[in-house]
Amino acid sequence: MRTEVRERGFAATLRAPQHCGNGLAQARLIWQDAGSKTGNAMANQQVYTLIVQIGRKAGDGLPDAATGAARMCFASGVDEAEAVRETVALLKKADTAPLDVTGYGTLDDRLAEGHEIDAEERALMQRALDENAVIVAQVTPFFDQD
Repeated sequence: MRTEVRERGFAATLRAPQHCGNGLAQARLIWQDAGSKTGNAMANQQVYTLIVQIGRKAGDGLPDAATGAARMCFASGVDEAEAVRETVALLKKADTAPLDVTGYGTLDDRLAEGHEIDAEERALMQRALDENAVIVAQVTPFFDQD
């Protein structure tokens, strides 16, 4: 499944999650500014790592038994507040119900905290920066512990 949203100069592409054997799902969601940012506007962009807690909503693409999910996103912005705003707007357009966002900062912030960041994650961060995009790198559904 692939969903595209276009509005006010932005384009978003959502590919359905691919479920792994460990109960996790990975998806790629790309939110891209279709306008052309050049010069200082792009020079000031950074990529922020965000974890977004998602509630349930009809058509959200989560497994039937899931109570919600966490989505790890890489979002470009001039500051973390802009990255959060763009990510929440994108997720709402993709028929999800964002409840809470936790920011983990830029690549440099995460490295300073001692996070291990593999090559794939770095490549997705670079793509978010190059394309002025929000990329949902991982989706982890939540289930009741009954």
